[in-house]
Amino acid sequence: MRGLKVRLWQAGLLVAFLLVWEWASRTGRIDPFFFSFPSEILKRILRWFSTGEIYPHLYVTTVEMLLAFAIGTLLGVVFGLWLALSPGVAAVLDPYVKALNAIPRVVLAPIFTLWFGLGILSKVALGVTLVFFVAFFNTYQGVKEVSPIVLHNARLLGAKRGHLLRHVYLPAAASWIFSSLRTSIGFAVIGAVVGEYLGSAAGLGYLIAQAEGVFDTTGVFAGMVVLMAFVLVLDALVGAAERRLLVWRPKGGET
Repeated sequence: MRGLKVRLWQAGLLVAFLLVWEWASRTGRIDPFFFSFPSEILKRILRWFSTGEIYPHLYVTTVEMLLAFAIGTLLGVVFGLWLALSPGVAAVLDPYVKALNAIPRVVLAPIFTLWFGLGILSKVALGVTLVFFVAFFNTYQGVKEVSPIVLHNARLLGAKRGHLLRHVYLPAAASWIFSSLRTSIGFAVIGAVVGEYLGSAAGLGYLIAQAEGVFDTTGVFAGMVVLMAFVLVLDALVGAAERRLLVWRPKGGET
């Protein structure tokens, strides 16, 4: 019942916001040229899906996002484990990791376009740079948070390095890693869409850029709404996977 009540409040806030927006646009309180109408945005989205116009763009963005998400997460987890378990290497690479993380990713988009062209590779590369550091820092911190007492007891029981990695480090860092996945999905989509926006021939970012180029505010907002729904669906899927795989983790309020 509590979950249902929360959902009703969420739906109520959304409906109230859309009604106020529609009213303000219809009565001239805000300029519809700049803000459009929620009803027109909904019509545009329904038209895109009914005619199939959006499916090729959605497919391209999905492929770019999934590749960036998978590659960035895999690299981030592997490097996070490596540096967390190798203090000497971590000390040497620390300033380089911080320096690379400080680079604004948008600055890299034109460079990747120059290197890899206007195809999928440049968008995937940009998405990987966004996802990698989220997964890396969460994995690194998760491994570092492992209790020394647990490690000591495991070693007393004869656990080798491989056993510690499988039965202690990875389970301890699992919550941190899954937490990073929820954030990484959004960053993977951002990488794909920003890359498409700056230069591509297909994708949701391309669709939004085309609408913006002809001052089609309705098209811009429709593309943004599709993107938000897309990310929410992906986040829900990761959340379901997290609940299924981390069944041992105590729920809120439990000890």
